[in-house]
Amino acid sequence: MKFSVPDMSCGHCAATIEKAVKTVDASASVACDLETSLVEIGTSVEQKTIMEAINKAGYEGNYIPVWG
Repeated sequence: MKFSVPDMSCGHCAATIEKAVKTVDASASVACDLETSLVEIGTSVEQKTIMEAINKAGYEGNYIPVWG
């Protein structure tokens, strides 16, 4: 699943978001792209739970539906 996180601007931001996701799914894969402010997460946890973790870490994330 993908999220747009406009306030993610540095490595510290990316690390904070990754840590937040890992609190709800320790085995999740998290890839942060600082140039595009996109976070791609591989997880079996519900999108809502991931969004709540990102928000709780202090970042506003927007889920990007992937059709295919």
